[in-house]
Amino acid sequence: MTATAEFIPVRFAVLTVSDTRSLDEDRSGQTLAERIGKAGHILTSRDIVRDEIASIRAVVEAWAEDPAIDAIITTGGTGLTGRDVTIEAVEPLLDKRMDGFSTVFHIISYGTIGTSTIQSRATAGILSETYVFCLPGSPGACRDAWDGILAQQFDFRHPPCNFVEIMPRLDEHLKRAKLRQSEA
Repeated sequence: MTATAEFIPVRFAVLTVSDTRSLDEDRSGQTLAERIGKAGHILTSRDIVRDEIASIRAVVEAWAEDPAIDAIITTGGTGLTGRDVTIEAVEPLLDKRMDGFSTVFHIISYGTIGTSTIQSRATAGILSETYVFCLPGSPGACRDAWDGILAQQFDFRHPPCNFVEIMPRLDEHLKRAKLRQSEA
């Protein structure tokens, strides 16, 4: 891709996982919403749920099936305490994991908060042709992830490759599985 390629807006949904915040007090979700908008993308949905596996899964699964949503970002629940269950809720749902996201996130985070980054289980993957990113619940972590990774990867003009250009092919593994079933 080159700088002369046209920008393609992506449709995002942001889910905050918290037992203590309301949407009015949600600085992390607001940080993501603002950055999504400033980058030229579309915020299609924003919600908040408690740190409960069933609640998190219900929203993530519904959003992943919604054709008006291309990417889901969760914030919160990626830590190590007993109530941090976003990873337990989301990882089993993923069709494919994106291990490199966690690696790059931790490299960036290390530059900001040092070794405290090891307390995050940030992760990402693909669910039903939809990107899913699970970020820590701090505004700083959301800034690090957006500014250091997601802003570039969701810009079609970013070389040498980016998430936007492969979006039309995210369902190839599903199509192959359907083909195999029809041949059997």
